[in-house]
Amino acid sequence: MEVKDAIFGRRSIRKYQPKDVEDEKIREILEAAIWAPSAGNTQTWRFYVVKNPEIREKLMRASYMQKQITEAPVSIVVTFDMDEMDKFYGRRGVELYGIQDTAAAIQNMLLRAYDLGLGTCWIGAFDDGEVSSILKIPATERPVAIITAGYPAENPSSTRKPLKDVVRFVE
Repeated sequence: MEVKDAIFGRRSIRKYQPKDVEDEKIREILEAAIWAPSAGNTQTWRFYVVKNPEIREKLMRASYMQKQITEAPVSIVVTFDMDEMDKFYGRRGVELYGIQDTAAAIQNMLLRAYDLGLGTCWIGAFDDGEVSSILKIPATERPVAIITAGYPAENPSSTRKPLKDVVRFVE
């Protein structure tokens, strides 16, 4: 698949087929994630892969009832280690670089999943403390997103603002 096809074709999927995702595909998604750029190549991200339906149910409740978490056969919680980031970059690293790094890793995950025939949804609305408690995430790590993955049961459309509305050329 051409990169542009993945960029322009990928959509947020909220309805999934009741079909397991092969472990090899999950591994390939995670492999794509770790090849994302990170501040100073610190790679402070962590990935919690959740297949267990009972745990996904708890994550769904911690995510304000976003049902795609229970519909998708896999959820991946993406965090970064704040202590590691602080060691290298201080406050700016913790408040910004960790978020940027995980966002780059997540975009790689979404594009690779699409290339593998999977659908994904990037979920950012959740109770951090509750998610950390459910997964026993160390206090040094900050949950940034929950990514659902599975075989799509929908093909949603999407629109974007025209470039003229979002681009400013500075001379």
